[in-house]
Amino acid sequence: MFAGADEYDVDVAVDERAVERLLSVRPADVEPADRLTFARNVFIPLTTACRYTCTYCTYYDVPGEASLLSPDEVREQCRVGADAGCTEALFTFGDEPDDRYTGIHDTLGEWGFDSIHDYLYRACEIALEEGLLPHSNPGDLTETQFASLGEVNASMGVMLETTADVDAHSGGRRKTPGQRLNTIRAAGRRGVPFTTGILVGIGEGWRDRAESLLAIRELHERHGHVQEVIVQNVVPNERSDFAKPDLETMRRVVAMARAALPAEVSVQVPPNLSPAADLVDCGIDDLGGVSPVTDDYINPAYEWPDLDGLRAVADAGGMPLRERLPTYARFLPEGVRPVGVDPAPAPTSRDGWIPPTVRERIRESDVHGRRLRGVARGDGPLAVRGD
Repeated sequence: MFAGADEYDVDVAVDERAVERLLSVRPADVEPADRLTFARNVFIPLTTACRYTCTYCTYYDVPGEASLLSPDEVREQCRVGADAGCTEALFTFGDEPDDRYTGIHDTLGEWGFDSIHDYLYRACEIALEEGLLPHSNPGDLTETQFASLGEVNASMGVMLETTADVDAHSGGRRKTPGQRLNTIRAAGRRGVPFTTGILVGIGEGWRDRAESLLAIRELHERHGHVQEVIVQNVVPNERSDFAKPDLETMRRVVAMARAALPAEVSVQVPPNLSPAADLVDCGIDDLGGVSPVTDDYINPAYEWPDLDGLRAVADAGGMPLRERLPTYARFLPEGVRPVGVDPAPAPTSRDGWIPPTVRERIRESDVHGRRLRGVARGDGPLAVRGD
């Protein structure tokens, strides 16, 4: 039983035989993908406050120093992203920040919001108004919160990180695997297209990595909602001295992820953190959200690659590079979904995966599956012409 699972009544069981099979997987045991995708986003850190104090994280600021973007600032960043050809507004912040930061809570109240999640709803509305598709990573949520926020999001996500109870999550304010598994399950029950992933190098072992991947698979098999799993390596920073995993470790973990997950679930590595060109033969098929206009605020010391950098990764695998939306093709409604893409299993929680407000914005986009073949002058570092 994973730590915290009892508290949340999470009934995820991992078969020991499946773990042993996965531990034997190596890169030669998986097939490379036939294409590589990425999304063009604008990264919007709604607040740098977080109730947790994970030892490897540089994103959060202590109480009294945390930032909170105003509605006008959110709109301005969305406009910059839309003008640069982005399709995704990536909203991120720490778990329940107004639970720990009274200043953030008081400011939200002055603006007319009861909580950071109420404010996130409005921020997503602003993104939609400016022509972008929201993808929110707001930490752990309940089914009720997913039911609300799912109405203004194209997709959502939270990193599982690991099912192990590691020291990196220690302290008076700690997250548990049970909390994260409960969030992934809640997203599935509410029919939200979802991104999750594992973090490699925070004190977990090989068996922990296998169990984490199999736990994600089990929840996806129940609900059909996981669209991609990120295999992300930890990087050293001013708050921690965790060593960056070596290449052979990442090759093996990526291959394990590809072998563990159903074919419809993408395996993603962040191209600014991982040696992606050296992992294309291990089964990756996605490079995640890459921004032409904003930093990676989670890992600000690591710059996004430009379009040529993304092409170099695809060329290393001899595969085409294609742009996608934050919602994967199989979740899209008829009339928007590319020909030949099978729909996802219909969720029981609502009529379809995509809410009406988001559906209309998706219909206005033409980038899903577009093959990238040229750079359009004057439109930013990731501007392209498609065929």
